[in-house]
Amino acid sequence: MFEGFQLETIELSQATLRVRHGGSGPPVLLLHGHPRTHATWHRVAPLLAPYYTVVLPDLRGFGQSSQPDDTVDHAGSSKRAKARDCVELMRHLGFDRFIIVGHDRGSYTAFRTAMDYPDIIERAVMLDSVPILEALERCDARFASEWWHWFFFAQLEKPERAILADPDAWYGGSEKTMGTEAYADFQRAIHDPAIVHGMIEDYRAGLKIDHLHDREDREKGRRIQCPAMVLWSLRDDLERLYGDVLEVWRPWTTTLTGHGIDCGHHMAEEAPETLANALLDFFRQ
Repeated sequence: MFEGFQLETIELSQATLRVRHGGSGPPVLLLHGHPRTHATWHRVAPLLAPYYTVVLPDLRGFGQSSQPDDTVDHAGSSKRAKARDCVELMRHLGFDRFIIVGHDRGSYTAFRTAMDYPDIIERAVMLDSVPILEALERCDARFASEWWHWFFFAQLEKPERAILADPDAWYGGSEKTMGTEAYADFQRAIHDPAIVHGMIEDYRAGLKIDHLHDREDREKGRRIQCPAMVLWSLRDDLERLYGDVLEVWRPWTTTLTGHGIDCGHHMAEEAPETLANALLDFFRQ
C-alpha cells in the first residue's frame, strides 16, 4: 500500500498529523471522510502520483492524528480549525498553493479551506456532500430518517457508547472491498475509544459551529473563488435527497463543474480509476 510514499508524523501549531506523501509535480491534498483514515485513498493516490505530489493526512481527531481538546462549542473539531491544519501542513512541506480534494466529512474541510484561504487553494473538489448549512436548511422527513446519525452524533456521550459496544456491526467495512492494509488501519481506528470520540466530535462541530461559518459566508456574499468540482455517488442518496446536486452547490461557487459516478458512497475504494481520471481531467483544465 502506497509504494514509494513516505509516512511522517508532522507537528503543527495546534495539531499533530499522521501524513503520507509521495509523487512529483504540483501539490494535491486528499482528505478522507468518516469513519476512514487517509488509507482510503490507497487505490487513487498511485494513479495521481506520476503527475502530482500527493499529500494524505489523517484529519485531526481521526486515525493516528492528535485529538483536539473538548470545548463547549467544539471549535477544535471545526472545519475552520482543520482548514488551518491543511494550510500549515502544506506550508511545512514547502507548498504555498495547492489543489484540495475532500470526501464526505473531509469535503467540508476542503470547502472551508477554499472559503477561508482563496489565495492558497488553486482548485477544490468536494465528493459526496452538499454544504452543511444547505443540508440543515433543506432537512425534511426523508433527510431526518435517512441521515438521522447527524442528529444522534450531535448528542453527548451516547453515540460513543453505542458505537463502541460493537464497532464492526456499526461501521461495517470489509477487507475485500477496502484492501488488507487499509482495512487493518480502519479497524484500529474504529476500535479505539479516543478516535471514535474524535470522529464524532466532527459531527458535533457541524451542528454547533460549522453551519454558522457557512451562514456568515453566505450573508457576506462569499463564494469559492477557484474552479470547483463536485462529484457524487449515483448509488448513494444525494440525488434522491437534493435532485440537482450542482444547483445546490452553485450559489457557493464561482466556477463549477461535476457529475455523478456509478458507485457507492466510498468512491475512492469502489471506483478508484474512474475517480482518478475525473480528478486528472479537472486538474488539467
